[in-house]
Amino acid sequence: MDAADTIAAVEDGTTTERSRLGSDKTLVAATDATLETDAVWRAAATREAGVAGALDGWAGETDGAVAEAFERAAAAAGDRADRIDATPDDADALSAYLRTLDGTADRVGAGLVAVPLALDRFYLQVVSFFVNEADESRADVARELRTGASDLDPARAALSALDDSGRERARDAAIEALGVAYDEYAETLEAMGFDPKPIC
Repeated sequence: MDAADTIAAVEDGTTTERSRLGSDKTLVAATDATLETDAVWRAAATREAGVAGALDGWAGETDGAVAEAFERAAAAAGDRADRIDATPDDADALSAYLRTLDGTADRVGAGLVAVPLALDRFYLQVVSFFVNEADESRADVARELRTGASDLDPARAALSALDDSGRERARDAAIEALGVAYDEYAETLEAMGFDPKPIC
């Protein structure tokens, strides 16, 4: 199983979760139903800042190609957070989960595979929000943020530096991390009285 196979296995194993994370209820959950520009940007900044902090810390605790991949992804997330120009809230569930991980392979899977897949779905709805608001300027910014946030090149580089066993651990960690993101989404919606299951 090479890097491409690993990413494909994660995608195949999380089809339902990722589909629902990209539904029109995503921002309802992420903003506590405050569907306003400031709240949407704050939710985005929260995710980017949380990811940047975790990845940056990991980069200093490893070396070689994996460290370079963490550094690259951390810098990119930090740049996106700065561009959003909003004050982050407390860490979302996925960012908080990242901070609990110790093993290099687990970190690669969760931080470099799961995060881009989750952020791709999140920003899909950020783009849609601004399109619906007829704010094409912010929609364009959101499209650019989505392109950067969904970049899997650091994941491919880091996965290629792992052995087969490491890639298997990374795969499992990525699937678990996406499960964490989905659980937060589902539990938040259920607390509001929404059913998270229908895919919109």
